[in-house]
Amino acid sequence: MCGISAIVALSDTARDGRRFRGVDDEDALRREMEDSLQLIKHRGPDASGTWVNSDQRIGELVLGHNRLAINDLSPCGNQPLHSADNTTHAIVNGELYGHEKLKADLVQSTGYQFLSNCDSEIVLALYEAYGLRFLQYLKGEFSFCLYDSRKKLFIAARDRYGIKPLFWTIQKQRLLVAAEIKAFIPLGWRPEWDVQSLGEGGWNFDDRTLFKDVRKRIRDVRNESDIIQGVRDRLMEAVRVRLRADVPIGVYLSGGIDSSVIAGLATHLSKDLGTNIGSIPSEDRVTCFSVQFDETSGFDESDIAERTAEYLGVRLHKKHMNEEEIALRFEDATWHCEHHNRDLNYVGKFALSEVPRDLGFKVVLTGEGADEIFTGYPEFLSDVLREADMTWDSGLPENHRLSISNKAEVEANGGHGLIGAERAVQNMSDGRRKLNGIATVATMSASIPSSIFADWTANLDPVDPEDVIANDIRPNVIEKMQQKWHPINTAQYVWTKGHLANQLMSCLGDRTEMAHSIEGRTPFLDHQLTEYVNNIPPSLKVKWNRDKGFTAKYALREAMKSFVTPEVYERAKHPYGAPISYPVGGPLHKLLNTLLTEANVENLGFVSWNKVKTLLDRAFRKKEAVAGRLAIVVAQWVVLAQRFHIPTASQA
Repeated sequence: MCGISAIVALSDTARDGRRFRGVDDEDALRREMEDSLQLIKHRGPDASGTWVNSDQRIGELVLGHNRLAINDLSPCGNQPLHSADNTTHAIVNGELYGHEKLKADLVQSTGYQFLSNCDSEIVLALYEAYGLRFLQYLKGEFSFCLYDSRKKLFIAARDRYGIKPLFWTIQKQRLLVAAEIKAFIPLGWRPEWDVQSLGEGGWNFDDRTLFKDVRKRIRDVRNESDIIQGVRDRLMEAVRVRLRADVPIGVYLSGGIDSSVIAGLATHLSKDLGTNIGSIPSEDRVTCFSVQFDETSGFDESDIAERTAEYLGVRLHKKHMNEEEIALRFEDATWHCEHHNRDLNYVGKFALSEVPRDLGFKVVLTGEGADEIFTGYPEFLSDVLREADMTWDSGLPENHRLSISNKAEVEANGGHGLIGAERAVQNMSDGRRKLNGIATVATMSASIPSSIFADWTANLDPVDPEDVIANDIRPNVIEKMQQKWHPINTAQYVWTKGHLANQLMSCLGDRTEMAHSIEGRTPFLDHQLTEYVNNIPPSLKVKWNRDKGFTAKYALREAMKSFVTPEVYERAKHPYGAPISYPVGGPLHKLLNTLLTEANVENLGFVSWNKVKTLLDRAFRKKEAVAGRLAIVVAQWVVLAQRFHIPTASQA
């Protein structure tokens, strides 16, 4: 653990309007830095060092360090640190773990010449090897400043949790950075109370301190191309490790970007990098499987999947799902899912999993999780815009952000009826307020079918669903949501913890796959990938363009552009769904007529027959979406009641 201090000129006429002229200024800067280090000498009493840039074309740049010797007690571990070619310089505070292995790997892969056994030197070596992506390799508690004289690039960063402090201020066109605020005093800074920060708690809740113009949060040092490359590397690895098996592995492919990306990466790994697809040799073609609904239904994406398959050169097997096929599997699919679903898409997924089984496949890669991680759902937009993105310049004018956010929320509320939701979103609940006001909880809770429940269920004094969502989150996480996280991170957290885990990964994942002894693998939910994506600025997850508007999953699209067709790259989000409108007297209508009888509904106990007896007529004759989806839900409950032999629910 050490003390660090840095001075960086923000123009060539920093401080008193003078240019950096050479030796005299260098001596003055060195004395200035020594005075700064003296005030934080308690952080590192074992050694002290200063480096002053001597390149007059750059202007003032000074690095200072107080050392508390922990690793390599010799003078070789003193700082500032310098690369072997003397082009990169750094001052490091803290402890970096696993540096021994990192050093050995870098020596072998890059031939880097380490000058000490100190853990801090790994910062220089990793930067030389990986550029700005080096931050991902740092493990421990740390803060540091690094200067690359070749690129004229200065970097200041701290560990992920701020275990080691790093403060900064700008004074007379000079950026000052230090481990403690007091180190700024000899550098021309004059302390003033930040009364507004004190009154608002900003020193505790955001990046302000007790002092005016002194901040503690470091902005993202990556550029867009670095971030996109990080996504590409991690998703490639997530797919690669999931291609290991002693049995054949296939891919579920739809017309969307998520599954197309998985198919594209699997093809690249096999065809270009020689990776086996499970037990299938790399020289063989990848095999994909797709659902095909009736072309006239408006839900069929198989033509897009075919074009993707042709582009990638993969085999494609399709499962055609018409009304008869859906009705045939409705009860079995419900039995395996063990919960209701307002869409019949789970029956399609259930049927699709028959295909790889029949062809001798036991494992498939799927695209589930991408919308949750990369902010793909349209419902997320209002929360993306609920607060300004302070980590990235989105280019979106502030007045536009506020108006679009409000409009997006109104549109999301209005769209609930289109998916058969019936719960009106009116006043903000306590739960939503607790979750930083995010609109996503309203979407999540809008589909509660309370209107068909028996009257006696009101005596249970049910809790507002939005409060249920909030009450299930630990207090320390609630604190982060309220004080640190951007609203979209909160929205993604509650959606992933709720809908993804409890519904999507069940009825569109494990249950419908394992019903046919198929193991589904989900590269998008690789934790190393998700942890990385969680730290991507919101403005790069959903990107605004003056001409194109908002592009959802922007970071994913850009990272995967070369692995999918232009059609898929440009295509807007179309959630996987199944047709819901069918003719009177057809297979599905006949099936639901046998399930939705007065006796079956009354046997449930918690559903009122008087409230559901008209559902089929409204759904099949009048084509009411809400009625259709409610009818499906009640029919699923009847199936579960019959197969599980569930006794009738009662108030007692």
